[in-house]
Amino acid sequence: MQQDLMVTKRDGRREQIDLEKIHRVIIWASEGLENVSVSQVELSAHLHFYDGIKTSDIHETLIKSAADLISEEAPDYQYLAARLAVFHLRKRAFNDFEPPHLYDHVVSMVEQKRYDRHLLEDYSREEFDVLNAYLDHGRDMNFSYAAVKQLEGKYLVQNRVSGQIFESPQQLYMLVAACLFANYPRETRLGYVKRFYDACSLFKLSLPTPIMAGVRTPTRQFSSCVLIETDDSLDSINATAAAIVKYVSQRAGIGINAGRIRSIGSPIRNGEAFHTGCIPFYKHFQTAVKSCSQGGVRGGAATLFYPIWHLEVESLLVLKNNRGVEENRVRHIDYGVQINKLMYQRLIKGGNITLFSPHDVPGLYDAFFADQDEFERLYLQYEQDESIRKKTIKAVELFGLMMSERASTGRIYVQNVDHCNTHSPFDPSVAPVKQSNLCLEIALPTKPLNDVNDPEGEIALCTLSAFNLGALENLDELEELSDLIVRALDSLLDYQDYPIPAARNATMSRRTLGVGVTNFAYYLAKHGVKYSDGSANGLVHRTFEAIQYYLLKASNQLAKEVGACPKFNETTYAKGLLPIDTYKRDVDSYCEEPLHYFWETLREDIREFGLRNSTLTALMPCETSSQITNSTNGIEPPRGFVSVKASKDGIMKQVVPEYLELKDAYELLWNIPSNTGYLQLVGIMQKFVDQSISANTNYDPSKFTSDKVPMKQLLQDLLTAYKYGVKTLYYHNTRDGASDQADDGGCEGGACKL
Repeated sequence: MQQDLMVTKRDGRREQIDLEKIHRVIIWASEGLENVSVSQVELSAHLHFYDGIKTSDIHETLIKSAADLISEEAPDYQYLAARLAVFHLRKRAFNDFEPPHLYDHVVSMVEQKRYDRHLLEDYSREEFDVLNAYLDHGRDMNFSYAAVKQLEGKYLVQNRVSGQIFESPQQLYMLVAACLFANYPRETRLGYVKRFYDACSLFKLSLPTPIMAGVRTPTRQFSSCVLIETDDSLDSINATAAAIVKYVSQRAGIGINAGRIRSIGSPIRNGEAFHTGCIPFYKHFQTAVKSCSQGGVRGGAATLFYPIWHLEVESLLVLKNNRGVEENRVRHIDYGVQINKLMYQRLIKGGNITLFSPHDVPGLYDAFFADQDEFERLYLQYEQDESIRKKTIKAVELFGLMMSERASTGRIYVQNVDHCNTHSPFDPSVAPVKQSNLCLEIALPTKPLNDVNDPEGEIALCTLSAFNLGALENLDELEELSDLIVRALDSLLDYQDYPIPAARNATMSRRTLGVGVTNFAYYLAKHGVKYSDGSANGLVHRTFEAIQYYLLKASNQLAKEVGACPKFNETTYAKGLLPIDTYKRDVDSYCEEPLHYFWETLREDIREFGLRNSTLTALMPCETSSQITNSTNGIEPPRGFVSVKASKDGIMKQVVPEYLELKDAYELLWNIPSNTGYLQLVGIMQKFVDQSISANTNYDPSKFTSDKVPMKQLLQDLLTAYKYGVKTLYYHNTRDGASDQADDGGCEGGACKL
């Protein structure tokens, strides 16, 4: 009887239902997959046919049925569901399974103002023929289900009101490559486009959300991270808020340095009025951050930085706390607390920390970043000066408050400002690093704005991407991949627009990049080593040495071709210093791996020709892009073999790579006995990484007496991270008894998700 029913096609036509056709589609999607059952998908779908049922509804039901069957025992259902979803996606985009010729597609999309017109101006029909022939739509079948849903939700060009999708994933990859190499000489550029397309579509390279969603469209802002510093004046505060709004609306995650703002009660205009303090201005910044939805791709998010010795610190540390009233809380941004060696020494020695308003202690705030000896000299001097307003608090009490709030909110972050400047690509005497970003992996110089068009201000941008370590056969592959990603991202700096002069000036003069890694947990499992026991130390040292070496080599080669960045003279590289010269030597106490590359030759090449880019590495969370490449995210251990990714499109299950083969080799987060091994690995990475690392600390209360993590342990881990040269600490994760499959969503709302 069902055979007599009619279905409604996508174009509105009606035809007789063909159950065999439905069956054939599932058989096609299951080809070559293990432990999947076509009949199980059909049974689980509980298809109830009725006259006039839409074919799209049938298809969506089958996709959901396959996705619900994803499990540790049958991980390949994530590919069956993905193939069904790709089939559905192409039908939605093109009314056909076969995508159109690339040239015809681009012409149509340019006419609709969905693609940037330069694609047709820069490339000939013949070149599009070459690229179309090279494009491999079969690679769509390598995506997992979580990847296809992320592509649908965030990356593919679409009408976000109607949900109409206009392109396929392979078109996305090819056109991103075409845009980034458009200005290369005609005789070489198609070679670069093809190689970059291969690297991305075969998941060797992972691109961030702003690039995946934005390159090829008329919106040209692709930097993931934006660092903005405010001065202690109304003009500067308002200019900062205006800059935040501009960049939040263009998909960027924000870091705000508000450490200069004086504390409550400070005199204004010779005592004519007194200052309202930090909190009203933090609220002002919060409003700016939440003012835009970032084009439907994600909401705005920011981290705000201040020094631990600020007079208002006790009030600032509790701003995210759920207790209290709205008037004394600013809960919808995150916070980074800035610490240095002197503050840690006071903690270790059981001493006190003296709190000051930055406005009352001339030179102290600048020295906090630029010169640690000068900071200590001034700090001791101001402690003795009875004319200066101050407050004294026991160091253990202040650090205890900070760590308590970090534990309860998970999102009070830590920046070790001395490490950020002593082990830095920038000369702190002329270009100090005074803040990080939303996800605590960017460490770049900034200067406050006096107004939104201030040419003397410096807004730091960082353009990100990552190597998929799990896709590497050997470290030698990093040479070619480094060359590709440095060239692509460097081109992007010239290709994108800059809504604010301070951002353009800083980017053009410093040309900062941040290449990180993803799939680290799989990489360790594949090599049979673990986070916790030191067995990974040598591998991690060799890997990150290769990454930094080849990236520097690529940037040096680009400098030979087109010149070093204009402010190369403000880098420590210009002085002949390399990351291997300035890391914390405590790392050598647990990792004796020698150097394997030609660093002295590279040092001389950098001295002679410079670098095209002031920075090259930063390790970001990769929360979103890890789903696209079916990777474990960033450098983090997985919480479970199956992770449940929550998004606005619903719940998606993702199984760790090669689960059936490697399940005994993976080390799950809550099976790791302590943070020590992980922090030691981060210390090894930081030896080579020239910016910073999104490093988390993780605690399972059930491992401690009375199910409570002792403060002593929290402080010990903080000091361990500092000892090994770790520049920043990101999330504090606490096991709460919920399913270990759940993920915390990474860099909430922030572009540095990758």
